[in-house]
Amino acid sequence: MSLVVSGHRALPGLPVLLRRHWPLLPLAATVLFLLAPLPAGDATASGKVGPADAASLLLAFVCGVQALRGRVRALTPLGVLVLGTPAVGLAIATMTAGDPYAALPGFVRYLQVFVLVPAAVVLLVRDAAEFRLAAGCFVVLALVQGAVGVVQYVTHTGASYQGQDVRAVGTFGPGDVMGMATVVAYGLIVATAVGLAPGLPRRVRRIGGGLALALVLPLVLSFSRGVWIATAGAAVLVMVLAGIRRALKVLLALVAAGVVLVGGFGVGSAMVAERLTSITQVSSAPDQSVTDRYTMWAAAESMWRERPAVGVGLKGFPANRDGHSSLGLSSGSDTAGAGQAYLRQPLLSPHNMYLLILSEQGLIGLIALAGGWAALLVAGLRRLAAGEGMRDCGLIAIGLFAWQLTDFLYADIGGPSTVLTGVIIGLAAWWALPSPQDAGPPRGAVAVSGNVGGAGARGRAPGVAARP
Repeated sequence: MSLVVSGHRALPGLPVLLRRHWPLLPLAATVLFLLAPLPAGDATASGKVGPADAASLLLAFVCGVQALRGRVRALTPLGVLVLGTPAVGLAIATMTAGDPYAALPGFVRYLQVFVLVPAAVVLLVRDAAEFRLAAGCFVVLALVQGAVGVVQYVTHTGASYQGQDVRAVGTFGPGDVMGMATVVAYGLIVATAVGLAPGLPRRVRRIGGGLALALVLPLVLSFSRGVWIATAGAAVLVMVLAGIRRALKVLLALVAAGVVLVGGFGVGSAMVAERLTSITQVSSAPDQSVTDRYTMWAAAESMWRERPAVGVGLKGFPANRDGHSSLGLSSGSDTAGAGQAYLRQPLLSPHNMYLLILSEQGLIGLIALAGGWAALLVAGLRRLAAGEGMRDCGLIAIGLFAWQLTDFLYADIGGPSTVLTGVIIGLAAWWALPSPQDAGPPRGAVAVSGNVGGAGARGRAPGVAARP
């Protein structure tokens, strides 16, 4: 709680901040616990509960306790519908699966990522200050993971790429080569939004722009084509929403940074050029990874045609893959480096979230999940276009959400960083679905005139219970 005394704001001490914002600690831990490295040789975190997943479960538990005490944000009927409908689709896909017991772990995972974590974020994040706190955790995570990735490239201790151990993967290891690229992209989008947001102090905007430029290097060294595409699209969207003049300045700065890094200093220039060229070679001379991707996309579509309404059931793609795939599909992808010996990793998903949902949950599941995401995106864009305050929060939420929806065209859930998908959906829903309480005066601000002891709770917003 902040006090305004004689025209000056008295800054609260750390104990007061912790007491006021303690329900956000599990949210911060959900993001920052991804700094913990995976054990060497652990190529996949599938079916395992990592530190970030444990923190997300604690987040859901804290949200439940606070809800029972009446100390969470109120949801509109639309918010309840958007956040709750996916649970119905998941339940149907689980019950109609060929083996419901085998589908149960998938039900729990989807419920965690697409229902429980987003709902907890929406209910516990009370105001713009707490939203910015959560977004700042993404930047911290990106900076640390990005720094580890750059060191891996320089010292040749990264994942194997084209015969050299130079691929930046951070602490995620070669079994999750998209992990570092994903979290770095999240941080870059947040920093870009801060650097462009009108209304923020110039110093804050400059810091945000500088951090965005710094995160370009580890993103490039990840050699992840899908992440590059999603980041470019989301960054351009944020720039356009922030204003054309600002967008042009930042775009020129990013292009200049890329030219200096790759062209001037030759940072991975040959490998980056090869990776960029391969994006356009999807039909003329695709590499094996592209061939595998399209083969699995065709297999997912074939599964959906077999059971169009409910799909083959959660966790059903691996069991049905071979029966719907052509001979062009390889046995797996090669992983090595970054402290791990050579390992052949099986292809257990189509690497397209929309097709994974369609194949395993059918049209019912796709409408329940993707329909809600579309509603959140439209509502968020409308609120941002209406010119409401907290535009930095709107740019961050829309930028992250647009990145995630674009990346789902080339990737699906899997690995330790999956839990962040739920946090991002929650932040997008927080912005797109404002609570009826948000129209009241700022919470926690107490105007003091003369006698501090008699202030009471006159500055509290109506209907909002203060946290202890």
